[in-house]
Amino acid sequence: MSGQTTDQAPYRKVRWTWTALPGLAMLLALFVAPLGLLVVYSFGTIDVLGRPVVGFVWTNYEQVLQGYNLPAVLRTLAFAVAATAVSLVLGYAVAYAAVRFAGRAGPVIIALLIMPWLVDYLVRIYAWKGLLAEEGLVNWLLSLAGLGPVQILGTPWAVVGGLVYGYLPLMVVPIYAAFGQMDMSQIDAGKDLFGTPVRTFWYVTLPATREGVVGGCLLVFLPVLGDFATTQFLGGPNTTMIGNVIADQFVSAGSQPFGAAMTVTLLVGLVIAVLVAALATRRRSGPAGGGLL
Repeated sequence: MSGQTTDQAPYRKVRWTWTALPGLAMLLALFVAPLGLLVVYSFGTIDVLGRPVVGFVWTNYEQVLQGYNLPAVLRTLAFAVAATAVSLVLGYAVAYAAVRFAGRAGPVIIALLIMPWLVDYLVRIYAWKGLLAEEGLVNWLLSLAGLGPVQILGTPWAVVGGLVYGYLPLMVVPIYAAFGQMDMSQIDAGKDLFGTPVRTFWYVTLPATREGVVGGCLLVFLPVLGDFATTQFLGGPNTTMIGNVIADQFVSAGSQPFGAAMTVTLLVGLVIAVLVAALATRRRSGPAGGGLL
C-alpha cells in the first residue's frame, strides 16, 4: 500500500504542474508582461513622431520626483482616505446588521449588495451622473424638501460619493467574513458584564474583526488611488486625480514614457502600503495569528 502511494506521488506532482500551467500562462500574459512593458517604457523616450523609444534614461523618474503633479497626488490621497473612511462606517454597519439581525437573510443581503458589480463600472458611474445632474433625481428630491436644486456634479462630494458607491462591496465582504468567524456570544457576554455598547464594540467586536477591517480598507484604498473614471464623469477641473494625469499622458499628451514612470512609481507605493499594513496586522496578531501575510 505504501509502495503504491509512493509510486503515485510523482504522478500527482506532474499532474498538478500541468494543471497550473494555464493559470500561470494567463498570469504571465495579463500581469507580468504588461508590467514588464511599463517598466521598459518608463526608462525610454519619445521620437519626433511621438512614438515611444526604448532606452535607459532617468529623466522620466526625475520629472516624477520634481513634484509637478503634487496637487493631484495630495487630492488623490484625500479622496482615497475620505472614501475609505465612509466605506468603513457604512460597510461595518451593513456587515454587522447582516450577521446580527438578518439571520439567514444575511447572505442574500450581501449578494444584493454585490449584484451591481455584474454591470460595468463605467455604466454605473454614468448612471450616477444622471442622478446627480441639475435636473436629476437627487436634486428633484431636494427641491421637494425645499433644499434645492444645488450644484453636485463637479464637486468633491460627488467624487467621494461615486467612489464609495463603486467600492463599498469591497469593504463589506471581508468584514462580513470576519464576523462569520467570530463567536457572536462574546457580544452578549460583554453586555452581561455591564459593558456599555461603546466599550463592548471597542474591546470585543472590533478586535475580533480587525483583520476584516484592515483587508477591507486595503481593498478600497488601493483601487481608489488609481481610479480615474469616477472623477472623469462626476468631477471637474478641481477634482483631478493622479489616475487622470496618468491617463492623459498616454492618451492626449503623447508622453507614454512619463506616464509609465508615474504608473510604476504608483505601483511601488501601493506595494509598500500593502506590506506595511500586512506586517502591522501580523505583529498585532502575534506569531499564531497569521495576519495578512
